[in-house]
Amino acid sequence: MTGSDGPHREPGSDVRAAGSASERAREEEERAVEQALALVGGSSGPGRSDRSGGSGERPSRSRDPRAPWDSRDSRDEDLNARRSNDSHTGPGSAPHADRSSGSDPCDGRDSDLRDGRAAPAPTPEQPPHPDRAFPGDPGKTPPPSWDRARAVAARAGRGGAPATIRLPLDRALGHVLAEALGALTDLPSFDTSAMDGWAVAGPGPWAFEAGAGLLAGRGPAAALPDGTAVRIATGARVPPETTAVIRSEHAHVDEARGLLHARRSVVTGQDIRPRGQECRSGEQLVPAGTVVTPAVLGLAAAAGYDALPIVPRPRVDILVLGDELLNAGLPNDGLIRDALGPMLGPWLRALGAEVSGPRRLGDDAGALRDALTSSDADLIVTTGGTAAGPVDHVHPVLDALGAELLVDGVAVRPGHPMLLARLSPDGPYLVGLPGNPLAAVSGLLTLAEPLLAGIAGRPAQDPYRALVHAEVHGHPHDTRLVPVVHRPGRAGGRDHVAPLRYNGPAMLRGIAAADGLAVVPPGGVRSGTEVEILDLPWAPATPWTEGCFT
Repeated sequence: MTGSDGPHREPGSDVRAAGSASERAREEEERAVEQALALVGGSSGPGRSDRSGGSGERPSRSRDPRAPWDSRDSRDEDLNARRSNDSHTGPGSAPHADRSSGSDPCDGRDSDLRDGRAAPAPTPEQPPHPDRAFPGDPGKTPPPSWDRARAVAARAGRGGAPATIRLPLDRALGHVLAEALGALTDLPSFDTSAMDGWAVAGPGPWAFEAGAGLLAGRGPAAALPDGTAVRIATGARVPPETTAVIRSEHAHVDEARGLLHARRSVVTGQDIRPRGQECRSGEQLVPAGTVVTPAVLGLAAAAGYDALPIVPRPRVDILVLGDELLNAGLPNDGLIRDALGPMLGPWLRALGAEVSGPRRLGDDAGALRDALTSSDADLIVTTGGTAAGPVDHVHPVLDALGAELLVDGVAVRPGHPMLLARLSPDGPYLVGLPGNPLAAVSGLLTLAEPLLAGIAGRPAQDPYRALVHAEVHGHPHDTRLVPVVHRPGRAGGRDHVAPLRYNGPAMLRGIAAADGLAVVPPGGVRSGTEVEILDLPWAPATPWTEGCFT
């Protein structure tokens, strides 16, 4: 048996190895038979030869209808690894059977999750068996778990010291602070009036003189003698010896006698902002790694900053692969619309990157190699071509360039053929996304998001969990990422998330309506349990999704 820590032989291991080899040979024969049956309309199995990932299960002629995942999902995932359907497909590339039980897609709203059956009890999480080879490559180790793949990407992003530049306030929005923001002065830097009203000294009533009084932006005023008052505007410097500020609406002015009376009791220091109330000079205002928001810009300006030390945004190039992609018009004659080119740029910008326009290379290994070697980006994102089909060139080109594969496939559905590579010790990273749209989204959130956060110096997104109000079937070994929408609780109940329909690897209809992705562990989850949630960068404040999406 070969584990993660190196070879280890146990008594009787030779006998078991021989039996295992025999079993694998029998399974390969059964897989070939099932593939042949599939070609003539018979039953189909998961047998594939996909370098970048497979279904992760042993082929079987029959399946328990109560199994904790939908066999049709298995077939969808198998299509996800084939060149024709995974490397470069978009929405509408192939018909996908509606899983609802009735003709109306809104009938049986969660039928794609239950398939009209009683929900099974989820099975315990089962890590990949150490003897289970990576599908399609008997000598390859199983892909890393979803959690581990994200950790590898985050660690890679934090591998080098981030650069620091200074940008003026009007250009710093959306960047990440490279250094903590310290106060350059006390805030406020002098005692100021918090309200329009009267500055008074000592007990009342107070004598006053007619006039404009004290206004904001003026120099210091003379000390205020006991028993006197002076008009004062919000933000104006409070005269020395001032006891309190009385709001205009709480004061009664006796013009004839020249006296001011308070309608309410006066407390020493009321409505005065003392010097240093918000911060003292040198105090940390905002830590390093904070995203510069409009409020941070306002605070920095108040504290006296004209420019901020920030980490430059990571630069990203997008390479769209596939000869079958159209840039405009309706799909026709075997050609499909490119869904990823228009989607990836805005998505990566929402993750804090500077993104160049997508380059469409088709299925051309030479063009791909030239694009990789000439890029000066921090990250190159490719779409499609991560499997092992005849025109899937990503792996061969990376091999030819001597790139280091940090992640080669991930135990996640959809999107398991994704990869993360470093082209050279000083060169850019590459995230290879599957061509199916939802599988590509999975790759973005699994590998690109934590990698970019590390490069940009952003703190990792704090994970949180939410109740899910539906049974969600899981894969026996792999994590599933399922689009969800947040729902408010009813009658005092807790807020929760609801899984969305149209969550196949080639579908965008579900993710377009989602405000997050549920991280479903192997075996699935029951309704009423908690799942980890990945927020989308533009999660709406008020979910609008209703009807046929849920």
